[in-house]
Amino acid sequence: MASLQDIRQRIKSVKSTKQITSAMNMVATSRLRHAKEAASANRPYAEKVMEVVKEIAANAGTDFSHPLLETHKDGKKLILLVTADKGLAGAYSSNACKAVEAIVESKDDTDLVVVGRKGVAHFKNRGYEVVQSFIGISERPSFEHARNIAEDIVERFKSGEYREVQMVYTKFISAISCEPQSVQLLPFQSEAGGETGVHAEYIYEPDAATVLGFMLPQYLYTTVYAALLQSAASELSSRMNAMSNATDNAEELMSKLDLYYNKVRQAGITNEITEIVGGAEALK
Repeated sequence: MASLQDIRQRIKSVKSTKQITSAMNMVATSRLRHAKEAASANRPYAEKVMEVVKEIAANAGTDFSHPLLETHKDGKKLILLVTADKGLAGAYSSNACKAVEAIVESKDDTDLVVVGRKGVAHFKNRGYEVVQSFIGISERPSFEHARNIAEDIVERFKSGEYREVQMVYTKFISAISCEPQSVQLLPFQSEAGGETGVHAEYIYEPDAATVLGFMLPQYLYTTVYAALLQSAASELSSRMNAMSNATDNAEELMSKLDLYYNKVRQAGITNEITEIVGGAEALK
């Protein structure tokens, strides 16, 4: 049976842990509000840019060529992965890493560009080739960060070293729900109109091909930025939920330890009374 001092030390330790997790929960909750607003505000713009670029591509003509539309028969697959820089966010980073492993056919045929320390550590420890990493931006991404990431990917794709580029990020659904998503970035898919075949009416100056040549890199910047915002909101919501659960578990453990402490204390008092009574009886 543990001593009263050991139990008191354990209660003190759990109480300290609870204070930390409670503080982290409050910080994540505060940051989540801003991240959620940024992701929600950006989503309509990103969707509209995608729609417009695909419509322009459908009207650019079959003779139009652009480095981001080229299909490379040879080369590896490049995957852009967005994870967290810090832990204590539940299964957020591990789920994103599992989504990448699900689409990797061969380690030798796949290279990775990773955002976040957790993803870098995960795949380097498993023998994957991480050709580029971006650290320190997962919680508060900016458009400049997205531009730098996209430009790095574009240069690698233009070199002909990679036949396709996919991106894996975590889509923010609600404060208690998020899920990994996989999308193809390059080569750009120019289908438009969806199943209905309905196309929007646009007037192009000077022509659709010139406009598309300018819009394709902008589309890539916007898509990567939207993924970073969605992932940031998902990371913070996951951390908020993880810290909330940890705080609840700490409270439950403290209640059990208090009860155990009282039982041990009562047992000690009962044992002392028994010894006193026994000693008194022996003196008679």
